[in-house]
Order: sequence, then structure tokens, then C-alpha cells
Amino acid sequence: MEITTQESADKATHNSKAMNHGVVKSHAAAGSVSESEGRKGTLVVGIILMALLCAAIVYGIRSRATAENKLKHSTEEAAIPSVNVIHPSGGSAAQEIVLPGNTLAFTDTPIYARTNGYLRRWYVDIGSHVRKGQLLAEIETPELDQQLQQAEADLKSAEANMQLAQTTSVRWQSLLEKHAVSKQETDQMVSDYAARQANYAASQANVRRLKELQGYERVTAPFDGTITARNTDIGALIGTGSGATPRELFHLAAVGRLRIYVAVPEVYADSVRDGEKVSITQDADPKIIISGTISRNSSAIDQTSRTLNVQVDVDNSKGQLLPGAYVFVHLKLPAASHTVTIPSNTLLFRAEGLRVGVVRDGVVQLIPITIGHDFGASVEVTSGLTPNDAVVLDPSDSLTSGTKVEVNAPQQKEAA
Repeated sequence: MEITTQESADKATHNSKAMNHGVVKSHAAAGSVSESEGRKGTLVVGIILMALLCAAIVYGIRSRATAENKLKHSTEEAAIPSVNVIHPSGGSAAQEIVLPGNTLAFTDTPIYARTNGYLRRWYVDIGSHVRKGQLLAEIETPELDQQLQQAEADLKSAEANMQLAQTTSVRWQSLLEKHAVSKQETDQMVSDYAARQANYAASQANVRRLKELQGYERVTAPFDGTITARNTDIGALIGTGSGATPRELFHLAAVGRLRIYVAVPEVYADSVRDGEKVSITQDADPKIIISGTISRNSSAIDQTSRTLNVQVDVDNSKGQLLPGAYVFVHLKLPAASHTVTIPSNTLLFRAEGLRVGVVRDGVVQLIPITIGHDFGASVEVTSGLTPNDAVVLDPSDSLTSGTKVEVNAPQQKEAA
């Protein structure tokens, strides 16, 4: 019974140890599992952190690359200059050149005395409008009057001598038929009659000459016009100028029609056409525009001035111009064919010559051009451009062929 009890105690003790050992083993197993799970969790967290870090790095690199691409694109876009363009206008307006000219009366003449004497009276003064044949002055010619009286007396004497010679000639010819006189004597009488006839004719001519000179005692106007000068007075000695320069009595100008002489430069000489209309102005009143007509030209270039002398006729019946006035003649020159007109602010002055920038397919090409006429704000181009070309306005001095550009949209003009 004691053995059994002892055995039972031993068994209990053994079982208790076995249980304790089982418990210990169970705790060890549980600790091993927990440690394994902790390591696994740490690894997962590390992997996640690494993935996030890699994602952040990739995102940063990608963002930076995108920003660089955008910056490069923006820089490239900013590097392309934008320009304004204009298309040349087809053709060219007729050019007008303004040339100075001097007005002259269409008929302008000094009036001199044709006989010697003294001025008895004058009837007109400067500014007087006279008609053809109107009496201007009278000259007293006492010497001429005496010469005329002597000539008339000589004429009567020559007439009497001629009549006597005629009678004698007829008588001797009758006697010759009767053989009462010789042939020689008859011929002498006939010749004497012919000489007397000649003397009579000479006396008649001398009388007519003196009467013509006497007629010049009355100084008359040779045409309608205006007296522009009077250089004599009552009692002044009048001479015809024999052996000396005659003195002008009056100066007469026909101002109803004027002529203007203009020196046209040689470069425009071929454009002058007779019969063309021109406009005339003067500084005295620039608002008044007078019409004139090219009547003729010298058809020769003056070797000193290299100009063509052109005459312009003007109807001055209203008296708008005065003879001798300084005027300006506006001469229209025809435009050249196959030309275009561009603004002056499109020109590029280069060492190789005049150029303009033309945009073709977004690229600028520098095109050489030839200028016809310069109108100031615009120029006429005779070669190098067409109306379809897009010409750069206000080009930069650094602009070169091959430069890419962006053409700005044309601006709409504001309504007035």
C-alpha cells in the first residue's frame, strides 16, 4: 500500500515534470513563431519603403525630364522671332516731280522810236492795258518834216525833167523816121528819157520813205497787252540808235497767255510728252492750282546743266500769274510697267546691295531688289518682288537668309 502510494507519488511527480516540460516546449515553440513573424513584417515594411523610395525617385526623375522638355520647347519657341509682313501693292502710282520755273509773257517786246526828234506827248503809263494800234506817244520831228518837203520838191523836178525827156525822145524818133537825124542822136535821147524815169522813181521812193518815217511820229501798240515799263518823258531827245544803243520808250507784254520754261533733269527727259497737262503753283498762294500744257521741248540735253528745256503754255486770262514770277511746275511721270510698291521700312541696306526679307514656308529669304522711284514713305520696285510675296516689316539688322520666323496675324484697322 505504501509502495503504491509511493509509485503514485512518483508518477505524479513525473507527470508534473512532463507537463512542465511540455509547457516549456510549448512556450519555446510559441516564441519561435513570434520571432519569425516579426522578421517577416520588418522585411515587408522595408520592401514597401524601398518601393516608395524607388517610386519617388522615378517620379522625380520623370518630373525633372518633363520640366526640362517643356523648358527646351519654350526656349525653342521663344528663340523663333515673330514678324509682321505686308504684301506689295501691284503697280505704282504715277510719280510727280516738282520743278521750278520762270513765267514769261507769251509775247514780250520793247518799243523803240523809228525816227529822230523830241517826245511831244505820252498817253500810257505802266500797268495800262492797251489794244493793238492804240496810240502810246507822239514824237516831234522838225528835221524830218524839212527833209520830206525837200524830197517832194525834188520829186516835182524829176517829174518835169522826165516829161521833157519823154517829149524829146518822141520827137527825135519821129525825125529819125524822116531821116532828118542820125540814129546815134535818137538813141541818146531815148536813153536820157529812161534815165529821167529812173530819177523820178528814185524821188518817189525817197518821198515814200520819209513819209513812212514821219508816220513813226505816232508810236502805237503792236499787239494787245500791258505796258510794263515807260522809260521816256515829254521833251526827251529821241534817237533811232544810229551809231549808238537805242533807248527803249515802252515795254509791252501780252499777259493773257504765259509761257513757262522748266529745266527737266535728264533722267526724266524720256517721260516728257508734248500736249500733256501739268499743274502750276506759286509760293504767293499755294492753294491756287493753275493748269498748263506742255507745248514743246528743245529735244536736246543741255551739256552744262544736263537738263531738257521744256515750255509750258498757261492760259492767264484771269490774271492769276504775273510775268517773271517764280513758280513750281508739278510734272506727272507715267508709272513703269510690271512694278510693285512697298513701304520704305521694309528695306535692308547691306554691303552686297539693297535687300528685303521675304517669308516663304516660315523661313526668311533675303531678296535683292531694284528701286525705280523713291516716293518717301514708299518706294517703287521694278524687279525682285511680286504682289504675292510676304515682305517683312521693320526687319532687324541681324536678319539673315534661312532664319525661321513666326508670322503675326494681320492687325485689323480700327474703324474711324
